Amino acid sequence: MQFDRKLQLATDLYQFTMGNVYLQDGKAAEEAVFDAFIRENPFGGGYTVVAGLEQVIDYIKGLRFTKADTVLLKKNHPEFSEEFLTYLENFKFEGEIYAVPEGSIIFPFEPIIRVKGPLIQAQLVETTILSIINHQTLIATKAARIIEEARGDLVMEFGLRRAHGTEAGYFGARAAVIGGCAGTSVVETEAMLQRPSMGTMSHSFILSYDTEIEAFEKFVKYNPDNAILLVDTYNTLEQGVPNAIAVFHKALAEGGITGHYGIRIDSGDLAYLSGEARKLLDDAGLEDAGIVASSDLDEYLIKDLKSQGAKINSWGVGTKLITAYDCPALGGVYKLASIDGKPKLKVSNDPGKITNPGCKKVFRIYGKSNDMALADLMTLEHETIDVNEPLVIFHPVYTWKKRTITNYYVREIMVPIFEAGKCVYDTPSILEIQAHLRDEKEGLWPAFKRMINPHVYHVDLSQELWSLKQRLLSEVE
Repeated sequence: MQFDRKLQLATDLYQFTMGNVYLQDGKAAEEAVFDAFIRENPFGGGYTVVAGLEQVIDYIKGLRFTKADTVLLKKNHPEFSEEFLTYLENFKFEGEIYAVPEGSIIFPFEPIIRVKGPLIQAQLVETTILSIINHQTLIATKAARIIEEARGDLVMEFGLRRAHGTEAGYFGARAAVIGGCAGTSVVETEAMLQRPSMGTMSHSFILSYDTEIEAFEKFVKYNPDNAILLVDTYNTLEQGVPNAIAVFHKALAEGGITGHYGIRIDSGDLAYLSGEARKLLDDAGLEDAGIVASSDLDEYLIKDLKSQGAKINSWGVGTKLITAYDCPALGGVYKLASIDGKPKLKVSNDPGKITNPGCKKVFRIYGKSNDMALADLMTLEHETIDVNEPLVIFHPVYTWKKRTITNYYVREIMVPIFEAGKCVYDTPSILEIQAHLRDEKEGLWPAFKRMINPHVYHVDLSQELWSLKQRLLSEVE
């Protein structure tokens, strides 16, 4: 049975259940402010890369409910009032959304997306926004970590067959390119990413021919611009690489190679095999032949292989990238921060789950002398920073830890996306987003980008926001 997706219903039931109550109880129009944020960086890392905003924008623009939707809801949930179902049939998002642009680096507790609007509307979009942002941000961050350890080598995303479904593979590939991957094997992404997909050959291709060298010859003949040969089907060093060398020599002499060429190794001791393969290729006069590695790679293995002197200049990363193997969920949350102008705060026995109240914005503070990020300061929406005056920031829990910053400038990291329900944001191209991340990483000290035990980046609260939070906490007590 064919099933057409209905993104407007790709949400949790309680969003509709609460909306039904809000509408009948006269609360639907109350102005609410919600923040979407993370509580910790994924992978034990020091930063997080934002991705998925373009899909959030598309979702909000297209958010409508059909008569068929409301008939289905009424059938399965007779408690929903006719007033509520009629409201859904006439639904149009009318609120305001501010967000951190894709490719930006953010840190725990900072709003990634801030939604302000009628309570019923701002609540209704929670689940879908989180689903989109949590997934792509997680994959983009994983990719950025892999790119960091590849140290300038080309990295390709090869994970579709291991993704959690084709949709996750599609949007995960997009996020991987935002994170810095040169491309992806997913052909479906070509229209979205405006670039060709990338790939080589499988072992089954080799096995479909009587001999390995025949398979290599046929592949090069019909793929002169992408002559990358998989050499580990039988014996990498004694058969695969020598056969590839023979085919390369013949094809180059006849003008049969018109683009990049080289070998791919998909198993075994990649450090040893790549080193020995490099010697064989160089001794044969094929110094410009590339060596691609795959085989369950991630940032840890790539870092280790490079430290061992592996002669690999391209990396095909699949399962552990597209599934965020060592951190399966980002854990982003969406919390109410204000209702009808009254700041709200969620209290928990876990201090890390106590939220920051009010309608907020975030300033990133940079040193004028080097353009490096020094800290972030979360403030209430009306607050400003006078960069001509020294700025005192302090730890939001250990308040005696203070720092005075001079010779600095600031940048607000959230920008307007929707105003009064209308999109006011020009979505950048994927290459522009990727370049933005490169700039962001350049402005981040190496200590924050360490793969293991990174330095903790400071995200502090303004005095006014901190005081508001303490007052609300004392009132709860």
